[in-house]
Amino acid sequence: MKTLPFLLACLTPAAAFAQSAPAAQQPVLPPVAQTVDVTTSSEPLPLADPDRSVRLIDLADPARQPLFNAVEDYLRLDPSIQLQERSPGGVQADISIRGTTFEQTLVLVNGMRVNDPETAHLNLDLTVPLEAISRIDVLHGSGSTFYGSDAIGGAVNLITAPAPRTFAEIRLGGGSYNENEQHLRAAYLANPKSVLNSEQITASRDASDGFFYQGANDRGYHSLAAASDTFLLSPIGQTEILLAASDRPYGANLFYGDYDSKERTKGWYGAIRQEIARDTLADFAYRRHTDLFVLLASNPNYYRNNHIDTAWQADLRHTSHLAANLDLAYGVEADGDSILSSNLGHHARNQGAGYVNLSAHALGRLSLSVGARQEIYRGPTAVFSPSAAAGYAFGHGLRAHAAYGHGFRLPTYLDLYYSDPATIGNPNLKPETSQSFEEGLDWTHARLHASATAFQMHQSNGIDYSKYALTAPWQATNVNHITYTGAESALSYTLRGDQRIDLGYTFIHATPPPAGLISEYAYNYAAQNASLAYAVTVRHQLSARTQLGVIQKTAQSPYPLWSVALARSQGLIRPYLRMDNLSNTSYQETPGVPLPGRTLVGGLVMSWPAAR
Repeated sequence: MKTLPFLLACLTPAAAFAQSAPAAQQPVLPPVAQTVDVTTSSEPLPLADPDRSVRLIDLADPARQPLFNAVEDYLRLDPSIQLQERSPGGVQADISIRGTTFEQTLVLVNGMRVNDPETAHLNLDLTVPLEAISRIDVLHGSGSTFYGSDAIGGAVNLITAPAPRTFAEIRLGGGSYNENEQHLRAAYLANPKSVLNSEQITASRDASDGFFYQGANDRGYHSLAAASDTFLLSPIGQTEILLAASDRPYGANLFYGDYDSKERTKGWYGAIRQEIARDTLADFAYRRHTDLFVLLASNPNYYRNNHIDTAWQADLRHTSHLAANLDLAYGVEADGDSILSSNLGHHARNQGAGYVNLSAHALGRLSLSVGARQEIYRGPTAVFSPSAAAGYAFGHGLRAHAAYGHGFRLPTYLDLYYSDPATIGNPNLKPETSQSFEEGLDWTHARLHASATAFQMHQSNGIDYSKYALTAPWQATNVNHITYTGAESALSYTLRGDQRIDLGYTFIHATPPPAGLISEYAYNYAAQNASLAYAVTVRHQLSARTQLGVIQKTAQSPYPLWSVALARSQGLIRPYLRMDNLSNTSYQETPGVPLPGRTLVGGLVMSWPAAR
């Protein structure tokens, strides 16, 4: 544990800063909760269940929004999440929960899948701008019972909401590496009796010349996204119509080897959600995504791939209240995806599933939930995913919880069919499966909340790219058995109602690979991840946050990342300043892909009417 002395040394300055902070109005660090209220009673993910490890990150407070610029910035608040960015600005990032690979995390928008069927490297290539998202729910551990394939390590659910009021807001900024950002949010909130309840338009543009200068714009990017979110009211219930699109050309130098590559992705997303009375919910979503990859920017015709994939999903969910403390949630789902690719060929597949979850709560000190899902794919082939969770309240704010879950993942099209001189897919890959277990304690007393959870996951047929010789190509293969064992802990303390300190630490250990095996992904996890965050609002005017993280990847030395952000909280014009990697650390989240050193971005937020 050579990390711990180094961690203590790194955290000392931030702790001293926390003790000397002035009085203020309210903390600006997004609250991270373990139990929350679900959006509707028919949501399958048990976000109101205290017996599972669920984290909520609130994005709704306008005072703190300029302090973050991408979904990835918020996800870094959770030390059980490891981001593997190849470039900043939301361009391309992999996400891992509890040490699992980037392919084993499911990303959703309002409970609908947005994972890319081509490759999980594009799961966070979001069409929805950050300003359209009101909260992020993160499930630690298997979620396949509730959402199907890919939710082995966990799930990240990005949730939109009706406009809180009528307003317009523009953010303009610039900084290091000629970075510039323009973000727009315009919202209309109607009379509660109007059919058009609310409308919100959001758009963002983030661009940079790039920080890695080996050629013209070899790491530059132009990231564009826009969305319209409409809420309608009728006697049946609320209707939400979400439309979004994105366009991201970027330099991909070193992304997939020692090549001056470039890439351009485009996305289109449409979803409609209909509440039927209070307890029934119907959804339909469609996603189209294109990916143009050029291996050599200096010779575009030497090697290039063009991928076009589509995906759709429909579901019907219902909750029956069997008794005062007994709920039965159940539903059916259907989804499909396809790809037309110059490298992968033309393929398509469809799945269907049904799930059920029985939840008994407030049974004295005991709570219990049991669920199961049956998913059918490839004709008669099926996978059964059960889950169970239980909790016991000892009193005085102390609660114990335990959970079990089965997870599975179908291979992506790239896993199955990709081929180039450096990487070879495998059409005979089997689906991944997992069994996960966890148990923990939560304690809440006044303004203090503490939690600790131990977990273990056993994987079968895990998919990895591996080889036994450095000169050999990467080969997609099934790994028979991998076991991840670890623990996560968190401590949150609110000082005088206006400041907050959050500490978190996650430790993970996996069974070692076979002797001589060179693994590309399965063993590239953060063995230790510690975080200290502090937030304050000063005299109703200044919002500030700082976060210091220390990460140790497997077989590597630990490295620190320190960020500070400031913004005016109120007024028609609100200046802001974000400073990242203040320690100027040289580091790589993806092996072979260096990330920026110290960066500063500042600008103005203009609001009408003035923010209060």
